[in-house]
This record gives sequence, structure tokens and C-alpha cells, in this order.
Amino acid sequence: MRVLTVDDSRTILAMLHHTLTNAGFEVLQAENGQVGLDVLGRESVDVVITDINMPVMDGIEFIKSVRATGKHQSLPILILTTETSQDKRDQGRAAGGTGWIVKPFDPEKLISVINKVVH
Repeated sequence: MRVLTVDDSRTILAMLHHTLTNAGFEVLQAENGQVGLDVLGRESVDVVITDINMPVMDGIEFIKSVRATGKHQSLPILILTTETSQDKRDQGRAAGGTGWIVKPFDPEKLISVINKVVH
């Protein structure tokens, strides 16, 4: 299974890479939403994990852009963020986010959620 992780934090990208590769996933990474769109334009993935607060293109705009292309309507997109406000959650859901995980993440819970949304 291929996972695209989108986050401007190198630390979070490294933690996600470690967690996901140890669980047997193939991991592609992007440092912002624009790079994430570029990756999705040339690679197929089974699930996306994205942050909200990033430079260039934030997570909400990234999700809206992904959903705007008919190609990725059913692609699961998990939002992994420090944001906890209901307003941000509503924005994420309205944009087309599939699920919400608050940082710091529990590796086992993250794997469980990924398996749930993909199967």
C-alpha cells in the first residue's frame, strides 16, 4: 500500500516515514500541498495524510484541489494536525477530508485508521 504524507515539518515527515515503512507501507513525501499535488499528478497512492498549516498551499486548499480533479474523489485523505478547533475540523470535512488525527500521533492508532479507511 502506498501512502503520500504532506507536511512542512521534516521531523513529522521522518516520524511518519519510520512508522509507515515499519508497518509495511511504501511512503511518498511532500513538504507542502503544491508538491503533494505534483506527486499525485504522477504517482498513484492508496491514502494521503496531510497537515493543515503549511506554506505555499495549506492542507485545506490541497484537499480541495485533490477533490476538484475527478480522479481522486474516493481517495482517503487523513488530516494530521495540531489544530483542535471545531471550525478547522468543519473546514477539513467540507474540503473533503476523510478523517482527523491530532498531533502528536500514536503510531498504532495511525496504522489502524489507515487500514480502516482503505479497506
